[in-house]
Amino acid sequence: MQPDLQAIAQKIREIARAEILSRFERVGYEFKDDGSVLTEADLAANQCITAYLQASYPEIPLLSEEMETAQQEQLLQEAPVFWCLDPLDGTSNFASGIPLFACSLALFQNGQVVLAITYDPVRDELFTASRGQGAYLNGQRLQCCQIGFQLAHAVALVDFKRLPKLMQWVLLEHTPYGSQRNLGASTLEWVWMATNRGHVYLHGGMKLWDLAAGTLILAEAGGYSSGIDGKPVNLKKLANNPVVASPDPDLFKQWLSFLQTYNDNV
Repeated sequence: MQPDLQAIAQKIREIARAEILSRFERVGYEFKDDGSVLTEADLAANQCITAYLQASYPEIPLLSEEMETAQQEQLLQEAPVFWCLDPLDGTSNFASGIPLFACSLALFQNGQVVLAITYDPVRDELFTASRGQGAYLNGQRLQCCQIGFQLAHAVALVDFKRLPKLMQWVLLEHTPYGSQRNLGASTLEWVWMATNRGHVYLHGGMKLWDLAAGTLILAEAGGYSSGIDGKPVNLKKLANNPVVASPDPDLFKQWLSFLQTYNDNV
């Protein structure tokens, strides 16, 4: 059965509102072995989405953030088609009462993302994309636009914590952009680029489920992304994927050039 993007997207919206938004500011949290935050909402959303996908598309396996790493690696290496799910991205925001978090799902086929869904339950913003068919926000076509000014005036979304120490220092002491933000939710940062919210983006190392849906949504909206080395974003490993992005081709080139010039000296 060919997956029905719109039906799946509406189901993700339904589950996220019922299992995530209903628990916002109402549940506690604990820490995983790797130090990341886990809440009841992560587990509930994961369980409901997993059950829905298994019932609707039993032939397609699921790679979820909440699975054991060995299972994730096996699926990534062996399954030609699989779902990639982050049931609640921005869990530390969620647990801290900060309304910046999302649920994200992507479908991989032969190493490419072909369907993508990211849902922000706080704003009721449903982002979808199908390869070659465009990207949409609540049914309205997304189109990245040229900003029309230089990098020195740009608002940059930058996550510093996984960047090399020297790169952190350079960005702080020799800032090439106008000002900086960090949402604390990678899946939202991708789709915000696709909606021209912010001008350039940098993350020092994200996981596959943080970037899977976002890469397709941004690309289908006409935006640009790559690794810091300028090569396509790596969709063949689970973690530590550095990414650079922008909705604007000129700003993307300026931003990537700055980072590559510096990165050669690391």
